[in-house]
Amino acid sequence: MDVDNGPENQTTGGPVELEQSLLQQFSCLGTTDRDELIKQLQRLLGSSLNWETAAFFLDMNNWNLQAAICSYFDIEAPGQLPSMGLVVDYPPGEAGVVPVNTRFKKTWEIQNTGQERWPMGCVLQNTGGERFQADHRVPVARLMPGEVAQISVDMLSPYETGMYQSKWRMCTEQGCYFGDSIVSIISVVDQESIQLSEQLQTHLTDLGRSPPSAAVNPFGNALRSPSQNDSIQTSPTPTPNASTPDSDINMC
Repeated sequence: MDVDNGPENQTTGGPVELEQSLLQQFSCLGTTDRDELIKQLQRLLGSSLNWETAAFFLDMNNWNLQAAICSYFDIEAPGQLPSMGLVVDYPPGEAGVVPVNTRFKKTWEIQNTGQERWPMGCVLQNTGGERFQADHRVPVARLMPGEVAQISVDMLSPYETGMYQSKWRMCTEQGCYFGDSIVSIISVVDQESIQLSEQLQTHLTDLGRSPPSAAVNPFGNALRSPSQNDSIQTSPTPTPNASTPDSDINMC
C-alpha cells in the first residue's frame, strides 16, 4: 500500500489516522507500564501510600522505581534509613596486589553507627567499577547499634594487569542506599612481577641484618698473646772465663 504524506491526505486523514493510531498504542503501553510501576511502589512502601503520591514520586524520578523509593524515604521518612560506617578496608595479599586470573577474598569491616538495629534484608551491593565476578548482592546480618562485623566477598582477578576499582554500597530491601561508600583499588600484576618483588624484598631484608657479635679467628691460637703463666725462654748471657790469665788478654 502506497502512503502519500502530501498535504492532500491531511483532508482525507489517511496518514494522519495511521500516525495517531500508532501514538495511541504507544501511549497505552506507556500507561500500562506506569500503572505497574505505581503498583510496585505501593507494594514495596505499604498500603498507606496512595496512588497519586506514588505517581508523584515516580514522575519526579523519571519513572525510575529505585530512585523513587529513595526519594520517598529522603522526604517522607528520613529517619527510617539505617546508618553504616566503614571501619577497615582489608586489601587482599600484600598491599592490595593480586596475580592475574587468581581467586582472592576481599574483606571490609563495617559498623552500625545508628541508634537502631538494621532492618531485615540489608545487602552489600556492587554499584560500579569492576565486580571481579563476585555476587552482585551480598547478604549482611542485622547489626545492633555500635556493632562491628566483617564482610568477605570471593572474587577473581582479571586476565590483564593494571589498576582496578570496585564500588560498593549498603542497600535496604527496598533498594535504598545508606552509609559510607566503599571504594577499593586493587593492583593486578603478572606472576613474574610478584616473584621479582619477593626476591627483592628478601635481598633487602638480608642487607639489613646485623653482623655477628664475635669474629672467628681463622688462625686459631697462632696469634694468641702470651699470658702471665707462660715461661719466657731467653739465652744466657756469656760471662768472662775466670781461669783465663790476665796476660792472655791483648791490650791495644
